[in-house]
Amino acid sequence: MKAIAIARPGAPEVLQLVERPDPVAGAGELLIRVAAAGVNRPDVLQRKGVYPPPAGASDLPGLEVAGTIVGGDTSAMAAAGFRSGDRVCALVAGGGYAQLCVAPAEQCLPAPSGLTDVEAASLPETFFTVWSNVFERARLQAGETLLVQGGTSGIGVTAIQLAKAAGATVIATAGSDEKCAACRALGADHAINYRTHDFVAEVKRLTEGKGADVILDMVAGDYVAREVGCLAEDGRLVIIAVQGGIESNFDAGLVLRKRLTITGSTLRPRPVAFKAAIARALRDNVWPWIEAGRVRPVIFKTFEAAQAHEAHALMESNQHVGKIVLSW
Repeated sequence: MKAIAIARPGAPEVLQLVERPDPVAGAGELLIRVAAAGVNRPDVLQRKGVYPPPAGASDLPGLEVAGTIVGGDTSAMAAAGFRSGDRVCALVAGGGYAQLCVAPAEQCLPAPSGLTDVEAASLPETFFTVWSNVFERARLQAGETLLVQGGTSGIGVTAIQLAKAAGATVIATAGSDEKCAACRALGADHAINYRTHDFVAEVKRLTEGKGADVILDMVAGDYVAREVGCLAEDGRLVIIAVQGGIESNFDAGLVLRKRLTITGSTLRPRPVAFKAAIARALRDNVWPWIEAGRVRPVIFKTFEAAQAHEAHALMESNQHVGKIVLSW
């Protein structure tokens, strides 16, 4: 098969088109002929050599794919409700940048009706992440307010739409007026240009001093202290990336007085059983929203797989709104 490999840690140009042996599905796994694969920030970190794949995972980048089942464990396939030839999308721990990929059957979902392979490939990584963190860890409820940092990222566009579909009020931050407009077009009730406005003051103003009930943070660093300051009583801050650094100084007294919860998670190294539970929740709760048109994929640009280096350069430019996808 053809695949995109990381020749050595470095700039986007280290991504190279190579020939690799076809992967072999093991117990509980399905073999997928990949039509499209999503590009995500962890792929960039892996390419740079700072985010190695978990033990046992493919060294090829790529955490989400869409395509057709062409083989694998037939009993696991049947147990998951699939047959050979079915169109699926899947969350994987690596190996997505290839023409063939193995995925645990329990981490596969049917490609939603009406979506192309490119659109289906854009779903798993961000939808698994947002559901797990915003709805399970942070327990966002209808009527509450969610603050999404980085509203035009792949995670951001997903969080905005899922929170709105669930009945929450959404405030998003973005780095330009144009990106703020894109957040509002996706359903955000309010959007804050963090380059021209203090998001802490704006959140307090927009909530009449109450603050946000839940904050989804991909920055960390000095954002944590500011987020503690604009959380509501009993608020929950969930950190899923540390683009702003790993060190944070914040007022612990506010955590006590407002009874705050600060939590976080990484998804990639979690066991199959954990991800399988998220897949079931998505199929029950979110897939109907997609098929009803209440939630939609947001594709910024699609590249041929051989141009993966261009896709990575675009992601690092932070000019995109939504997802970047590779197509075979």
